[in-house]
Amino acid sequence: MFGFILKGSRYKSVVTPRRAAAAIACCWIVSLFVGLTPMFGWNNLNKMRRTQEANASHTAFVIRCQFENVISMEYMVYFNFFVWVLPPLLLMLIIYLEVFNLIRKQLDKKVSSNSSDPQKYYGKELNIAKSLALVLFLFALSWLPLHTLNCITLFCPSCQTPSILIYIAIFLTHGNSAMNPIVYAFRIQKFRTTFLQIWHQYICCEANKNTNNLDDTELGNWPLERAGTIPDVPYLDLQKPL
Repeated sequence: MFGFILKGSRYKSVVTPRRAAAAIACCWIVSLFVGLTPMFGWNNLNKMRRTQEANASHTAFVIRCQFENVISMEYMVYFNFFVWVLPPLLLMLIIYLEVFNLIRKQLDKKVSSNSSDPQKYYGKELNIAKSLALVLFLFALSWLPLHTLNCITLFCPSCQTPSILIYIAIFLTHGNSAMNPIVYAFRIQKFRTTFLQIWHQYICCEANKNTNNLDDTELGNWPLERAGTIPDVPYLDLQKPL
């Protein structure tokens, strides 16, 4: 996201394919670390065993496979939510507010005699920023309900949460994965063109002639023929003089 507030020349020098690949790899490594932490001991297994031993039960140790029985709420709230969800969400919110503020300042400036129409240029960048902000909003809308219920479960053990609310919250978290490509496809022309190209070529198994007819103006800077490279991401050139 920081690339959106860099100048065009600086953006291309900073966001290289190798650095972008390294950033993506780091995201996957962190995700694996956070997601697999309960498998390395931060779970309710020992707690359930102690409870069974305290009850002097001689029956076979059986775990009822329910999320709240297996996963520790301390892990879900303190580690997952308070460390890996809430701070990045607030940081992204601050960044988007700064981006919108910079665009608004550029649009409010008077047009100089030797500059192009800022309304047309920054209006396009504003639409891109709105699309990405919508993705952030949908992420918050999808994940905050479940984390809120987890906080209620941890801090108010006597509170009874209706099962229907839990099911809806879980459904929203799973549905968030399907929202992003739809938002990108409907809001950003380059995403929509590339998405349709992938759909026709790999899903519908149509001949390449249908996709090869798309000219460079439709695909922008994202042709799929560039195997092994990372496409150029549109940036907000907020430093461009008017």
